[in-house]
Amino acid sequence: KPGETILIHGGASGIGTTAIQLASAFGATVYATAGTDEKCRLCESLGATKAINYRTEDFETVVREAGGVDVVLDMVGKPYFEKNLTILKDLGRLSYIAFLQGSRVEGDLTKLMMKRISISGSTLRIRTNDHKAMLAAGAVKHAWPWIAQGKFKPIVTAVFPLAEADAAHAKMDSSDHAGKIILQVLT
Repeated sequence: KPGETILIHGGASGIGTTAIQLASAFGATVYATAGTDEKCRLCESLGATKAINYRTEDFETVVREAGGVDVVLDMVGKPYFEKNLTILKDLGRLSYIAFLQGSRVEGDLTKLMMKRISISGSTLRIRTNDHKAMLAAGAVKHAWPWIAQGKFKPIVTAVFPLAEADAAHAKMDSSDHAGKIILQVLT
């Protein structure tokens, strides 16, 4: 929401670059994590107030010193759970969209209860086509005007023909990219 603060883990990913731009356009203050200084600069160029290189800085310390956040968007999972609870403000929201480093977590429920934190998770894979269509219509309604105004631009690192899907996966696995990698299917 306008005026809120969000931390987006994986800020240079396809979802991360999109989330940074959308949250900024909505009027939020954005923090992001990324694995290289170059990816951090990309996140900041997209609207992040501060991007934190998780290999050289402790995001928990940086965000706590900045006053915490209202929302955390996490795709990492297990190793960030406790830190996320620490940096969330009262009535904070923690949203999981993936768990690249583990789905089973252990943490102190006292923080959850004392701060009245809400935790949610979401994935599109199991949603119905009707639900996905409703989400797409919302994106057209809310994000499309920003695309037309140049406030939002999808970041595409590479486009591979479908026949080169193995190369596309190798590129993704290398973590040597930012934004989306697209497989082109010609009909």
